[in-house]
Amino acid sequence: MRKLLLPALAGVLLAGMVPAVAAAQGGEAPGAPGAHPSWLPANKTGFGTARDRASNVWFTLQGGRLSEVYYPDLSTPSVRALDLVVTDGKSFATVDSSAKSQQVRRTDADGLTYEQTITDDQRRWKLRKTYVTDTARTSVLIDVDFVSLTGRPYQVYAVADPDLTNEGSDDSARSQGTSAVASDAKTAAALTAEPAFSRTSVGFAGSSDGITQLKKTFTLKDYASAAKGNVLLTGQTSADGVRSRHLTLSLGMGAKSEDALANAKASQRRGFADAARAYDRGWKQYLRQVKDVPSSLKTKQERDLYKASVLMLAASEDKIHQGALIASPSMPWRFGENDPEWSPSGTYHLVWPRDLYQIATGLLAAGDRDAANRSVDYMFGTQQLPDGHMPQNSHVDGTPYWTSIQLDETALPIVLAQQLGRTDAKTWQGVRKAAEFLLSYKADNGHASPYSLQERWEEQDGYSPSTIASVIAGLVCAADIAKANGATADARRYLATADAFKAKLAQWTVTTNGPLSKDPYFVRLTKDGNANNGTKYNLGNSSVTMDQRAVTDAGFLELVRLGIYRADDPVIRNSIKVTDADIAFTTPTGQFWHRYTKDGYGEKADGSPWDYTFPAESRTTFGRLWPLLAGERGEYDLANGDRSTAAKRLRDLGRVSSSGDTMPEQVWDENAPSGQTGFPAGTPTASATPLAWTHAQYLRLAWSVQAGKVIEQPRVVRCHFLGC
Repeated sequence: MRKLLLPALAGVLLAGMVPAVAAAQGGEAPGAPGAHPSWLPANKTGFGTARDRASNVWFTLQGGRLSEVYYPDLSTPSVRALDLVVTDGKSFATVDSSAKSQQVRRTDADGLTYEQTITDDQRRWKLRKTYVTDTARTSVLIDVDFVSLTGRPYQVYAVADPDLTNEGSDDSARSQGTSAVASDAKTAAALTAEPAFSRTSVGFAGSSDGITQLKKTFTLKDYASAAKGNVLLTGQTSADGVRSRHLTLSLGMGAKSEDALANAKASQRRGFADAARAYDRGWKQYLRQVKDVPSSLKTKQERDLYKASVLMLAASEDKIHQGALIASPSMPWRFGENDPEWSPSGTYHLVWPRDLYQIATGLLAAGDRDAANRSVDYMFGTQQLPDGHMPQNSHVDGTPYWTSIQLDETALPIVLAQQLGRTDAKTWQGVRKAAEFLLSYKADNGHASPYSLQERWEEQDGYSPSTIASVIAGLVCAADIAKANGATADARRYLATADAFKAKLAQWTVTTNGPLSKDPYFVRLTKDGNANNGTKYNLGNSSVTMDQRAVTDAGFLELVRLGIYRADDPVIRNSIKVTDADIAFTTPTGQFWHRYTKDGYGEKADGSPWDYTFPAESRTTFGRLWPLLAGERGEYDLANGDRSTAAKRLRDLGRVSSSGDTMPEQVWDENAPSGQTGFPAGTPTASATPLAWTHAQYLRLAWSVQAGKVIEQPRVVRCHFLGC
């Protein structure tokens, strides 16, 4: 008997050391190809990546879950979500991110490590998830602590939803031992756990995936494979909340399944603690290389948000295509639905030259001059098109996405280059092509520069004060670079054109007979170059048709910021009165502005998502308040000598962030859904968050308030028009 007992005992010990993986019960998962894939809401509460370029993977957080993971670059979301499901196996199954009690925070003001704490609505369990990426490879690591609040053991499953290579309908998945992997023709993802999963399964979204199964039956049927469709990966963890509380999940990415799995396993061998220390160390070292927090920020919350803004802007730079910083790692509203018109997903996780100028000037203000220089190199070396203009936006590799022409996006890179002292021959070559385009551009309808096919809000053609301000400043800055390169004739042409544009600016954009004031004021734009004409146009986004003289926009403040007009100019001052009366709204958070009169780019009246398909004149959607416009107004206040009011704008701007220090594109306004909770005025909507432009504006205004002046105003422009 002794000889028979020893092998049996060995088998028991082995089973205790290595989790038994349930054999696949069902083979191929049913329900192909699965539900239509779509991305998660854009109101992200966290955004992180390692500082190291070897780790070209980024994560986002939305509510209580891991949301989109970007790999191999910032234009390519490849994972939609990772959720935990808690069940007792017989009476309930709860997705952790559905709980009402959710908290998210950065664990250290000097880093991008995030912690989510979630408590079950029925107070049966509580869990904490901490997120980093492996500095040495492309893995997202999640440290999980799960505790039962009832003393009863529960089962915890991890469910990952890969949408590989920005397309979630053509992925395949399989269980592989204690891991689960998904792949398409270009990209793969692997999900592992330590301690290892006791069982894994793959399935199709909405039919055989882990969440659907567990919510329906409280149990999981194991499927070994799911071929081509919208697939999910599921693993049962060792955690029960009583005897076993702690585990680490690793989501590895790679070009092929074996690469992704190797990365996930290597990160597990390294361990969360070591990876987290290296991750934090990288960002702390970066912060030591830039300026300290300015004294204009008074509270700990403001100082923490400042550091978060610096870090998030730095994290927004692609690691393969240096200098390419995206607008936002999000896909708001209809842009996230992956319908044929918007698939693969684009829009915000692209590079806009205008946004890149804003981001670069924010980082420059914070002391990261190298990042600003890389941005110039990228715009003139990668984005610029053969005729000299910059694309409306592009993927991080420079491939244009939308193709409209916005003259401010060609002009502002010139302004940035001049501010950085970029007079080298290579930069001059790009600047010259851009300046020549600004001089020669002519639209198909016969209107010539500074008429633009789109203004900065990307919805209308015409003569826009903000666009023309950028063009004028760009030409003056181009003249300065031309002089440094001995091209005096070019410099004279650029300056002469800038002067001519300024001379005609009032005719194009200042109305003297408009309905909003008896005194002259700037309009949003004119379609015909005559601001006293009652030309009408539809505002777009389900909004109304209006007389161009009745539509206001604070974009004229760019004329002051860029040094073309004095802050006390009578038309500027009256235009401020007009816009404040028409598009400003004071919330409990502070005073903010709409983009323009009756803007329609925002949620519907009931708070549901914006869509572009609603009929004109229906007023189905409503543009909300844009916090970054408070930053622009604060810069005007400084130019006007009112440092105290500018400091209040800075305070208000800092109040709109999430608990994870992400800043939104829009906050709720006077049109917030009534009779419902969750929509207080002055708090973030589900618009693009974090919006890099908002974070950049916060940095710039903080340093401008500190200095008592507009720090990014190009001196050469101010001297040319207003005197030194």
